[in-house]
Amino acid sequence: METLIESHQYLLQYAIKPSVQRSAVMDFLLKNRIHPTIDEIYSALAPSMPTLSKTTVYNTLNLFLEHGAVQLLRLDEKNARYDVDTSAHGHFLCKSCNKVYDIFNLKPSMFQFPQNLQFDIESVEISYAGTCHICKSN
Repeated sequence: METLIESHQYLLQYAIKPSVQRSAVMDFLLKNRIHPTIDEIYSALAPSMPTLSKTTVYNTLNLFLEHGAVQLLRLDEKNARYDVDTSAHGHFLCKSCNKVYDIFNLKPSMFQFPQNLQFDIESVEISYAGTCHICKSN
């Protein structure tokens, strides 16, 4: 119950009206920092929430995106992934096991865009792909 209260408060910080479904999705994201797909979130929550649909998960994540509570990752052509950590950081996708790792030791200047280009930037993604240390050792 305590984590649902945390997710409830987290949603309120982003001016999102909590509901049972929204709190459950946010709770999953806060407890599982695995950069999940919609299918992974749905599969994890559906057994305990029989009325939950993939459409609800999709709409909930879009609401979170609109309010800046999560970020969307487009690391491969197959799946969109979601990250509850919206701080400036990069990601590494292992092409062997499909696990996504956070990379925090990047230079802050990598996330800045030259102001003289006069674009409206909505998101920045810095990602790497290859083989993780676990798969490499196997």
